[in-house]
Amino acid sequence: MYFAALLARTEDGWEASDTELDDVETLADLTDLARQASVDDDTVLAFIEQEDAWFGVVRVDGEEDPRIYVSDAAAAARSSYGEILLTDELLGREPEDDLDSLVDLDGTEDGEPEGDGEESATDDDAVPPGPIGDSEILEDLGMSSKELMALGGDALSEIADVLGCGEVLEAVR
Repeated sequence: MYFAALLARTEDGWEASDTELDDVETLADLTDLARQASVDDDTVLAFIEQEDAWFGVVRVDGEEDPRIYVSDAAAAARSSYGEILLTDELLGREPEDDLDSLVDLDGTEDGEPEGDGEESATDDDAVPPGPIGDSEILEDLGMSSKELMALGGDALSEIADVLGCGEVLEAVR
């Protein structure tokens, strides 16, 4: 079970809306959804939480690139919604090139055996446990990096309380 909401900053405070992620397949899709909720290109926060196992915050400020924080990358990697947030850039990986996936460097095509048939996962493929991303994502809104990284349980409610919009978020829960 997951929960997702958008919090859009306005002149009068924050507006929250419950959102479905069924049509969201990429970070770009989520960013577009957040920009649609924006009032005058102001800050929008996308909250995603899955069964208290992990939470993610995506911050979109106008046309700037989104900023991302995930509380537990390894747990999020096991979730289709978490995979949206765990971009190659966030994980420090080189983006995969679709052309390289069609033909390997040794000339074999995908699916053809090469070598002894044993494949080993490299450390580069592993997703680190624990927090990942921009822990200072909410600093200017009143939540320090240290406070954000110490959150557990009902983290999204605690974040909303610090931002002064706890009641607004609870209305869409």
